[in-house]
Amino acid sequence: MAASEALAWDSSKVHLLIVDDEPLIGRLIARWLSKEGYACHVSGSVGDAKELLTSKPISLVICDVFLRDGDGFELLSEARCKDPLAAVILVTGLDDREVGIRALREGAYGYLAKPLSQNEVLINATNALERRRLVMASSHYQQQLEVEVSARTADLVRREEEIVLRLVSASEWRDTETGDHLRRIGLYSAQIADALGWSSERVRQIQLAATMHDLGKIGVPDSILRKPGRLTPDEFLCMERHTTIGAAMLDGSDLSLLQMARDIALSHHERIDGRGYPQGLTGEAIPEAAKIVAIADVYDALRNERVYKPAMDEVETIRVMMSGRGEHFDPQLFDCFLDLLSVFRRINDEVRSDHANQSWQQAFRILAGSV
Repeated sequence: MAASEALAWDSSKVHLLIVDDEPLIGRLIARWLSKEGYACHVSGSVGDAKELLTSKPISLVICDVFLRDGDGFELLSEARCKDPLAAVILVTGLDDREVGIRALREGAYGYLAKPLSQNEVLINATNALERRRLVMASSHYQQQLEVEVSARTADLVRREEEIVLRLVSASEWRDTETGDHLRRIGLYSAQIADALGWSSERVRQIQLAATMHDLGKIGVPDSILRKPGRLTPDEFLCMERHTTIGAAMLDGSDLSLLQMARDIALSHHERIDGRGYPQGLTGEAIPEAAKIVAIADVYDALRNERVYKPAMDEVETIRVMMSGRGEHFDPQLFDCFLDLLSVFRRINDEVRSDHANQSWQQAFRILAGSV
């Protein structure tokens, strides 16, 4: 289906197929239409007509309903199979109302009863071709529109990602490890969401939204954020406030990405048993995205060195986390995490600041083929 045919047609470039097992009638119809400049092909059988449909760029088929080796409905089906927008006019020697209704129901553009007149054939052929042209033009316009929408959507996604990446990069000015941690959390969370059957768009969103889970730490003093050793009760209360600070920073948006990020920022330290903070939520009251990030956050915190503790090996990390299954962590999500352990291990090994000049975009593309 050429775009040029969709927008306008030149009769000299339009091929018509006339199928009738009475040679005189077939040649007569072809003569009438050839005078109008159409390229006409005449066939006396269904078999020969099918070969012409394959070898020629047929725009309109005018076919007798009753043929010696088949019928026009068979050819109508064949033509529509090869080109869903194929124009077909069926012709019959019997003016049968039921046959006419069936023809239109099965997609014929017209139905003519013999004897035929030249004007009748020309008018119906012109109408059928114009209808085909308009349908093709509409389809062409729809395709162009979809391409434009896709391009604009891709641009919006790119802008959205850039804004998020620049926002979370602010934390890297305060603590290099935090930047690595954020990169890994996004990848971990996307892996779990994908395994759970989330849509590709929601997987993309959690990969970005998860990186904002600790955004509220911007409001935590450096003396607490970088303190080696255990925090005092008052300092821990101050640290807990990063959840509500982050949620407040992300609140009030009508963008689904930021709404998810707000839920994550607020609730990623909640526990299934209700002993988390800041709200003490339990079970299903905790947003699923926050429960996913909770697993990713703890895994990464245990596996990597912090100012207040050394890194833990994977065996010990899983032993510690297993004790929180069903209490700290949602059991279904935790089991999903265990199934993805080899992927988590690879992300942990590959996303870190000692990989020279590793950018946010490079980090987000690590293992991209597996999400």
